[in-house]
Amino acid sequence: MPASETTLALERGHYRLQDQIGASVYGTIWRASGPPGTPDVAIKRINEEQMGRALPGQRERWIASACNEITFLQSLQPWDGRHIVRLVDSGWHDGLPVLALELMDGDLGRHVARRRAQVDGPDFEQVLDWVGQLNQALAKVHQYGWRYLDLKPANVLVDAASGTVKLADFGTNRLLEAAQAHSYCGTANWQAPEQFFPAAGGGYATGRHSDYFALGALCYFLATGTPLRWCAACGDAYREHLSDGALALLDRGPLPPVLADDEAALFAAAVPPAACHPALDLLRTLLAAAPEERPRNALHISRLLAAVRAGLGGRAALVRSSAATLEGWA
Repeated sequence: MPASETTLALERGHYRLQDQIGASVYGTIWRASGPPGTPDVAIKRINEEQMGRALPGQRERWIASACNEITFLQSLQPWDGRHIVRLVDSGWHDGLPVLALELMDGDLGRHVARRRAQVDGPDFEQVLDWVGQLNQALAKVHQYGWRYLDLKPANVLVDAASGTVKLADFGTNRLLEAAQAHSYCGTANWQAPEQFFPAAGGGYATGRHSDYFALGALCYFLATGTPLRWCAACGDAYREHLSDGALALLDRGPLPPVLADDEAALFAAAVPPAACHPALDLLRTLLAAAPEERPRNALHISRLLAAVRAGLGGRAALVRSSAATLEGWA
């Protein structure tokens, strides 16, 4: 039977697959119709073909990752769906975990690429709005005791009509209370130094501040249309050498700066002049090489964002921003 004719029986109902709308290293995403009278959903499955080729240890990690995501999403409250993709249903099919998620218009990377192709790229105020929403999404993840560790455009879903963005794909979550260094996870092109380069004793010593670095890298990309050279170098090294890419990059000589002077200038050129100084302060604080020099928490980031908005629109913008910040922490 073609995959597009498969019907999955999950805990709350049956779902019929329609079209494949996305894929990751180990998963596939399908548009599916649900029980009568309910909207279509996005079905997230482990790629059975990849699973058949994987070694036993890899298969176990993929299953554990999907189960980890289900556990996290099931722990959320209904109002958390303002910032995090909503889990509609879950279950098992052919011995593998399956998630049914709210269906959105696509991921942020493709959304921005389409807009730029139509000469309708997001302006800086739109970028700030997205960064603010993602800051609140990360705050929710941290509030529930996790660090996210895989913030990138492909893991941010968009409702194009409302301009809402939501965080998705929680398979790489790590508990904040598990302070010991962990195995490699995430996507090299968007990682903080401590997430790409192993600690002296082995493993990766990440924390919530690692998510703030990724937020800065995403902010730079959305504003300029190009990735940071630091992130590109880490991504290239990982593609060539996998987790040994960090050592290979060190062997090549001096590392590129996290934010070079010409990159700061390119970012500043995308910002209205009145907001340039606070915008650069926001970016440099998020992208600090040392975790302890990054923002203390989501509220710290909200205040940095408020300073940028005040530069864009004066006192009225600051008042609106402060109200939004309080609403996000309610």
